[in-house]
Formats: sequence, structure tokens, C-alpha cells
Amino acid sequence: MKRILIFLICCVFIVSMSIVAIAGGPLTVDIHGPGQRMVNMTLLPPKGLAGTPVPQAVAKAFEELIANDLSYIPFLKIVPVTEFLGGDPSKGVKGSEIDFKPLQLARVDICMTTGWNGQNIEVRAFETFSGRRIVGKAYKDVGSTLPQVADRFCSSFLESLTGKKGFFDSPIAFVRQEKNSKEIFTVLPQGRGLKRITSLGGYNLSPAWSLNGTKIAFTHIGKTRHELGIYDSKTKKITMISKGLGQTVISPVFGPNDRLSVALNRNGATNIYQLDGNYKPQRMLARSPYIDVSPSFDNTGEKMVFTSGRAGNPHVYLMDMKSGDVRRVTLTGKYNTHPCLSPNGRYVAYTHRTSNGHRIYLHDLTTGREKQLTFGPGNDEYPAFGPDGYFVAFSSSRSGEYKLYLSTRHGDKPRIISTGKGQAFAPAWDTSLQW
Repeated sequence: MKRILIFLICCVFIVSMSIVAIAGGPLTVDIHGPGQRMVNMTLLPPKGLAGTPVPQAVAKAFEELIANDLSYIPFLKIVPVTEFLGGDPSKGVKGSEIDFKPLQLARVDICMTTGWNGQNIEVRAFETFSGRRIVGKAYKDVGSTLPQVADRFCSSFLESLTGKKGFFDSPIAFVRQEKNSKEIFTVLPQGRGLKRITSLGGYNLSPAWSLNGTKIAFTHIGKTRHELGIYDSKTKKITMISKGLGQTVISPVFGPNDRLSVALNRNGATNIYQLDGNYKPQRMLARSPYIDVSPSFDNTGEKMVFTSGRAGNPHVYLMDMKSGDVRRVTLTGKYNTHPCLSPNGRYVAYTHRTSNGHRIYLHDLTTGREKQLTFGPGNDEYPAFGPDGYFVAFSSSRSGEYKLYLSTRHGDKPRIISTGKGQAFAPAWDTSLQW
């Protein structure tokens, strides 16, 4: 009987230790892997610093902004403090002021603390197993900039956790239907900060960010011709360019050395040209007698993907910018367009036409494997990688009209991006955080 009792005690001890190990074994997050385990996180109640009271309304608003940002991370789950035995396990904002044992037993991997001193705030995130501080930031006079502070902290948090820069404060340019015209707007992926960029009338299409995020290039289709538009965020001015570009200007994009590449029809065929610093055609990049459009570059400028009709139907091709070699990427179907190359040059997201409508597909240039990312209903088009190469924005008519949605490279459930009234198309992500 004594031996049985000792055996049972040992079993209970082993199980208890296993629970703690599972809850808090060294935290590793690999956003490149499709099998990423769920990471549990709690937001501990705010504390006053240096004896000052907590501004309750502002603190609550900040926590809601943080929680909303973090809800976009598919592998992160927020655990309420109410689920812990004994309630709040912290007496302050520092690691030495937190009892991590209740968090470990509740299988919480990360906790966040916020300390307030008037309009100044200190925000920290800790790994509960080791007590290691993952990230810590201090911000001053946050009253009117509360959303921006939340975005910046979450971006720093995600970078510290995964090694990849966060997307929370990286805007998306897109096209929105405005009665009889289409205009360029920008918005944050959470649906905040909506800004109108153009009021030109006609059709303003294919927005693209410069590598430093200060300019947006786009195509303007007026009554008689196409023009290249350049919006400068510093001066808030738009420059229109048409001389020397011909009658067709399609899908401009910034590439190597922040130079624009754009599809032009100058000699009876539409080809991709690189422009010089004065926006004049400098050289043809993908020479062929067929239609070549929609260039997209990686962050080194060494790879370019584009759509071409050289196989009889539109397909996606890859060009080595150093050697000039071109190879076909998409081999199935008869309609593959709008390619977007991930910042690291490994993945190509593109629009593939199926019997049920257009869908977003992903091609791995390293393994050659492909997967379907979106499944409708309606049409899913115009994929755009975020600065981390993990999140993917796209346009879809699944609600009855085209709107912008956000998913991941692994095909997680899409979330709609609020863009106001009117259909929304052609998202283009500012990836300057990565470049």
C-alpha cells in the first residue's frame, strides 16, 4: 500500500511539472511555420507610477486599442485576468513586481504591464516562464496620439517576438469608387486613419509606395490618355507625367534604387520599362512581343515577377534582374494575374481564376509548392504582402461589393478592413518598415 501511495504521488508530481513546462517552456514563435502553436497572453491591470493615480478612461481606451491590434495575430490569444486564481498577480509594472506562478499555472505565455504617470506611459511585455522582458517602451504626452502609441508598441512587440517588423502602423493605399470616378485613399490595416489622396476625377488606379514610404505612384486615366501620377506625402502635392510615356501607362511600381518601373505601350506592344530619375523611359526590362504588365520586386531588387501573355494566356513569370533570365512560375489554369512578391523574395501571391471565381494563390519559389489562400464567395483579387511578408491584404466581392480584407500567408480567416463607403480595390502596402 505504501508503494502504491508513493507511486501515485510521483505521478501527480510529474503531471504538475508537465503542465508548467507546457505553459512556459522557452517561448519560440516562428511566423514562417504553418504549425505555429497558440500563444496565450494577458493584459495586466494598469498601475500608477510614482504614486500617481491611473487615468481610468485613457487607460481603458489604450487597453482596448492594444487588444484590437493583437487580435489580428492569428497565433495569439488574449486571456482575461479574471481567469486567474487570486486575481491580478502584479503589484507594479516591473518583472520583480509580478508573481509569475499563477500565470504559468494558467498556461499564459506572455503578460503585459502598463504604468501611467499623467499622460506618460510605460509599457512592458514579459515571458512568464523565465520572467524575461520581451520588450519595454516609454511614451510621453500620449493623449491625442493614443492609437499611434498602441500601434507602435504592438509593432515593436511583434518584432521582438518573431524577429519580423509589425504591420500595425504601416498604411495601405487602395482605390475606392467615388460615384463616377475612382480615387486613391490610404488606411491603416485596422481600418483607422482613412485619408483621401486624389480628387482628380476619371480613373486613378494601381497605387504603389516608394521604398521609403514618402511617395505613391499611380495610373491616371483621363478622357484622352493615361498619365503617371506621383503623390508626395511631404508636400501633399501630385505631379502628373505623360511626356515620353506613350498613350498607355499601367501598373507603376517602385523597384531597385527607388526607381519606377511601369508597363508602357510605346511601339505597338505593352512592355515593362524602368524609368530614370526624371520619370523618362530608361530601359526595357522584360522584352517580348507580348503584353507584359504588373511588375513586383523583392526588397533587394534582384527579383521581379510580372504577368505576361507570352504563353497564350496571362501567367506569372519571374525575372532575375542581374542575368535577365526569365522563367514561368504559374503552370496551371488559363488566367493568373496581379502577382505580388514577398519582401524576402520567397513567395508570390497572385490571382488565379477558378471555376468558382477568382481566388488568391501562393507560390513558394524555393520549393515550387502552391496553395490556395482564399475561398470566396465572390471574387478574391489583388493580393499585397505586408512589410513582414506574413500578412496579405486583398480585395474581395464576397459581401456583394468589393472591399479590402486581411489574411495571412497561411490562409487564416480573412478580416474586413474598414474603408468607408464605396467599393475598394487594389491594395498596396507600405513596406518601408522592412526596406
